[in-house]
Amino acid sequence: MDIQVITKLALDNIVVIVAALGILALLLLLLTINLYMKVNYMKKRYRKMMTGADGSNLERMLIGHINEMKAVAEENERIKQENERLDALLQLAITRVSVVRFRAFDDMGSDLSYAVALLDSHNNGVILTSIFGREDSRSYVKPVENGTSTYALMAEEQQALDEAMGKVAAEA
Repeated sequence: MDIQVITKLALDNIVVIVAALGILALLLLLLTINLYMKVNYMKKRYRKMMTGADGSNLERMLIGHINEMKAVAEENERIKQENERLDALLQLAITRVSVVRFRAFDDMGSDLSYAVALLDSHNNGVILTSIFGREDSRSYVKPVENGTSTYALMAEEQQALDEAMGKVAAEA
């Protein structure tokens, strides 16, 4: 096509072209107004969201909660370390105890003699023995390491030791 033909065609249809451009401009204006209203609505919702229920700033509230969470995490770590310290200390505490009462002499009336085993969780501790007779009583203390004593044990002392070692400290 020739340039003159295009020019003549445009001049003959100038009203239609202007009308089409006018309608296109009107549609673009309506679209721009619609988008402007949506952006304003989103701005209002954003401002409302960023303001807490009591009027405080949401960002400050979130930062405050993050700081509180850090403080809680630090406190939990401190409690964990304290718990580990107490657990280590408890390993050394007397947690296994057994008492065996017995009659040391056949001519005595009741079980007045006794052997008490006092052990920690590693089976270290002592055995306390008291033997009652008609005219006197005697007490003995025998050390225990890893469930054995360097001293000879009477049957009742061994029984108390075995019973104490058979006990398990209560687990939380």
